[in-house]
Amino acid sequence: MTKGSTTGDPGREPASGEAGLKAGLKNRHLSMIAIGGVIGAGLFVGSASGIAAAGPGILISYALVGAMVVFVMRMLGEMAAANPTSGSFSAYADRALGRWAGFTIGWLYWFFWVVVLAVEATAGAKILAGWVPAVPQWAWALIVMVVLTATNLASVSSYGEFEFWFAGIKVVAIGAFVVIGLLAVFGVLPGAHNDTAGFSNLTSHGGFLPNGPGAILTGVLMVVFSFMGSEIVTLAAGESEDPQRAVTKATNSVIWRIGVFYLGSILVVVSLLPWNSAEIAKKGSYVAALDSIGIPHAGQIMNVIVLTAVLSCLNSGLYTASRMAFSLGQRGDAPKVFAKVNSKNGVPQAAILGSVVFGFLSVVFNYVWPDTVFKFLLNSSGAIALFVWLVICVTQLKMRGIILREMPEKLVVRMWAFPYLTYATIGMILFVLGYMVVDGGDNRDQVLLSTLVGAIVLVLGIVLGRRHEGRAAVEK
Repeated sequence: MTKGSTTGDPGREPASGEAGLKAGLKNRHLSMIAIGGVIGAGLFVGSASGIAAAGPGILISYALVGAMVVFVMRMLGEMAAANPTSGSFSAYADRALGRWAGFTIGWLYWFFWVVVLAVEATAGAKILAGWVPAVPQWAWALIVMVVLTATNLASVSSYGEFEFWFAGIKVVAIGAFVVIGLLAVFGVLPGAHNDTAGFSNLTSHGGFLPNGPGAILTGVLMVVFSFMGSEIVTLAAGESEDPQRAVTKATNSVIWRIGVFYLGSILVVVSLLPWNSAEIAKKGSYVAALDSIGIPHAGQIMNVIVLTAVLSCLNSGLYTASRMAFSLGQRGDAPKVFAKVNSKNGVPQAAILGSVVFGFLSVVFNYVWPDTVFKFLLNSSGAIALFVWLVICVTQLKMRGIILREMPEKLVVRMWAFPYLTYATIGMILFVLGYMVVDGGDNRDQVLLSTLVGAIVLVLGIVLGRRHEGRAAVEK
């Protein structure tokens, strides 16, 4: 297949304004989407298993994955600042690597997020059913999906407003947790009664790496997927008031965001409690930490925060999937109806509904066939996050030259130590994928099944691309 672009812009997709999407996202929306995008529900509910596997050494696991994400975001920021578009890395891969690459990674990314919709809808429904048991869990999942679908259909500003408050609650909550926790660690929190809190917990229970250095890699596999979502801001930038400024700001701030929210909060947890405390495994890391310093109703507080994180992920997942479908439609790689924008509110209505239909089906699969069909969907989308990051790295290697040649004035964000750090990041991602295969179990299944699905999509893309080229040749 040929490279898709026939213009000076990176990709075959017209700019968002030309495509009919409204620039309804304000700078405050983009800022909070960027900040909140790195705080997924996985941080709150999945960190306990990582701590159990690696002990305090889980901090190194988070730092390694965090560094990888910082580098990937820097590369993506370089391309997005030069050409903000709803297709983001899919459109850039289309231009730099070929139409097959944009098609494949675009559809895989869409698939990833529509499966996530089912996971998050079910997680939110469990919490809500616990509060209001008279309403069955499946009904809560349906209600949540319907409400957030309506939000996305209303206007992009509605999505932005909801996400602003959802992300705001997450940011305030985890910021307060870090501050309160550090005060308790230093022994200056009024009313705290945890006499065992302190940085000594990092080394006094079997050492900093109680399960050996190999546990760091195990921890990497357990935390890597909680970082997915940091790239959403580059898709949303195309519908903002000042896309270049938003992307530049988000890219430059990703280091402190990961440092505070991930490393800071996990440091607080393993300092307040011994890593092998039964309370962490029983209650979850954040609830156990809050309970240890006498914060009342810690469990319910965290339920509210986790529900907010789940709704935020659902809201952004539907937005992200629909915009990727819209971009694919714009480039002729999806049904043309996906590229149509509602003239009244400026949203891609068909792309939203198409995405949510698959999301609804996934929810049904989760309730009817959780151990067969839905498990296959989960495993076959499990490694896609790493595939996306890998494609971003490879794309940036070629896009740097294209930008310098065609629009050097737009190279306002630059990847550090190019191309050496880009190659190093590619090596890190390939190492993680390889270690997942060697590790076995669900990790191996995720890589193999995700690769299988990716291969199927790739072949489909090549076949459809050749047909498209054949029709174009006939028309000429």
